[in-house]
Amino acid sequence: MVLKSTSASDISVYQVSGTNVSRSLPDWIAKKRKRSLKNDLEYQNRVELIQDFEFSEASNKIKVTPDQQYVMATGTYKPQIHVYDFENLSLKFDRHTDAENVDFLILSDDWTKSVHLQNDRSIQFQNKGGIHYTTRIPKFGRSLAYNKVSCDLYVGASSNELYRLNLDQGRFLNPFKLDSEGVNHVTCNDTNGLVSVSMEENVVEFWDPRARSRVAKLYLENQFDNNPFQVTTSSFRQDGLNFACGTSNGYTYLYDLRSSEPLKVKDQGYGFDIKKIIWLDNVGVENKILTCDKRIAKIWDRLDGEAYASMEPSVDINDIEHIPGTGMFFTANEGIPMHTYYIPHLGPSPSWCSFLDSITEELEEKPSDSVYSNYRFITKDDVNKLNIKHLVGSKVLRAYMHGYFINTELYDKVSLIANPNAYKDEREREIRRRIEKERESRIRTSGAVQKTKIKVNKALVDKLSQKRGDSLANKVVTDDRFAEMFEDEDFQVDEDAYDYKQLNPVKSAKETEEGAAKRIRALTAAEESDEERIALKEGNGHDSEDDSESESDSDKDDNDEENKEELDEQTKRKIQKQIASLERRKKEKEASDKFMTKLSVSKSATGGNDERKVTFGDQVSKLNKEDRVKKDDSSILHRNHRGEAELTFVPKKAEKKPKAKKQYDSDADSEDEESTKDSGRTKQRYSGRRSASKNTFRGM
Repeated sequence: MVLKSTSASDISVYQVSGTNVSRSLPDWIAKKRKRSLKNDLEYQNRVELIQDFEFSEASNKIKVTPDQQYVMATGTYKPQIHVYDFENLSLKFDRHTDAENVDFLILSDDWTKSVHLQNDRSIQFQNKGGIHYTTRIPKFGRSLAYNKVSCDLYVGASSNELYRLNLDQGRFLNPFKLDSEGVNHVTCNDTNGLVSVSMEENVVEFWDPRARSRVAKLYLENQFDNNPFQVTTSSFRQDGLNFACGTSNGYTYLYDLRSSEPLKVKDQGYGFDIKKIIWLDNVGVENKILTCDKRIAKIWDRLDGEAYASMEPSVDINDIEHIPGTGMFFTANEGIPMHTYYIPHLGPSPSWCSFLDSITEELEEKPSDSVYSNYRFITKDDVNKLNIKHLVGSKVLRAYMHGYFINTELYDKVSLIANPNAYKDEREREIRRRIEKERESRIRTSGAVQKTKIKVNKALVDKLSQKRGDSLANKVVTDDRFAEMFEDEDFQVDEDAYDYKQLNPVKSAKETEEGAAKRIRALTAAEESDEERIALKEGNGHDSEDDSESESDSDKDDNDEENKEELDEQTKRKIQKQIASLERRKKEKEASDKFMTKLSVSKSATGGNDERKVTFGDQVSKLNKEDRVKKDDSSILHRNHRGEAELTFVPKKAEKKPKAKKQYDSDADSEDEESTKDSGRTKQRYSGRRSASKNTFRGM
């Protein structure tokens, strides 16, 4: 018999007991059948850590006693309670109850005192002898929490009240009035006594039992989708400052009680409600936390959210429990046997099963059965492209990091449905790959890079072979990861592009020496004149040569004549380009000379004074003078340190200036003209004359 083990990131997780691991025999098998098992080697070599660690149908809750000597679990059917003794590795006793258990707490250090919340609105207190006392609550209960300091038992139910039952006084106290209905989970902080109440809405209420009042409300914001969600569970760390809560859509929020902003938000990946959160503080690895939903229990780093290990049984998980200081976990699930997991990296095995450390490595499967063997990783974008978004949350897609794992066979079928031409494209790629492989098998010269295969980026291959050698260049060219870079034109490196020049502003010394002749620079005046003379000589020389060739070589073939014509056209193009460049330079020179003449004329017109010679003090005094001229003596201007201005003045009525009237009489004297120019005429020369203006009739 071998232990089933899974490994991710070199962290081994051993499944000690559970489905397909420990072979438990049902009661209806005949005794003869049991006797025949003595010859079964697999049954003889089985690992059964705790005998009868199971329920008839399913298990609901499981908890380890504070002294770590017993474990208590509840399950069905019929509703019953099991207590297992670690020292004897067996079932100590079992009890049946009238109703199915919803939640329970262990009040003593061992199993002798416990309180159970049933689904018929009853609360049972049990001791060694059995049921000690039973009471009822008005609404159906969902969660229990106990305050050891005040002996208050908090009961969360489907109402807007948090019931309080004082076990010292033996009576119910006034409940806490909540702002909304429906309590999913109640947690009490053992360090400071703060009580957190997780509601059906996205709210967590914090109550101080000493003041019996609400101290804060925490609103959880969903930044990923707009769907409403509930807060299903919560947990306090032992330091009393860190707080974690889980939601119904599979997210875990980590908070510092001194801030309302989450420190970390972690997605479980499946979209199911978070059932339990455990702070793993007393283990061999720091800053680890466990979150569990019905599909998987994940252990991850609470600082950066990196996955550490996971436990994924073949059945749904109802509850999980960790033995402090060890690497062992118990799960209550829907299957008949309860599961046991052991992670050596988190801590040693408990003292009552110390032999587990020695047999885990011996019984481990060789090679180990990896979780994601024969699986293919796809991202969320791939899920949308393949139209399999409806499979998220099922067993077909296994959530991992920022994507999912899917079976390779299923992926091939889905991709073929989404893209019917995928097989044809893959076939063409395979044919091309085989042809290239046959070409490589031909006899070639060793050492040099096979440049016949290189279609693009040949300069890059030459540069690489010069720096690192031909062998490394051959490896890069023949590598499947970089092959398309030298075959596909889309990967052509454009050295004239702006981005390329930004990334490579300076070339090497060797390249600059080789390309010194090709470097473009501005020509001097002497070089421009020499270039003009050379261009004219080349043009004349080519013309004479063309004439002589046409006379002397008339008997040559048609091919030679075509070559000559091509050469003639090339030379003509060169000459035209040179002439065009010369004309452009002349125009630029004329434009610059014209600009300089305009500048000199403007300077001479202004008397050659340069505005830059005016000092800053002169400009300030000039502005102050203008302000004094514009401003009335009665106005006061205040400025503050921000640059704002406040103006105070006495308003005055503006004086009306007399308007100059037109002169109607052409025979007026010069004196009258001078007087009208100075003062202006207010009335017409003949006031008694009737006016035919429209304004007169309007009364204006």
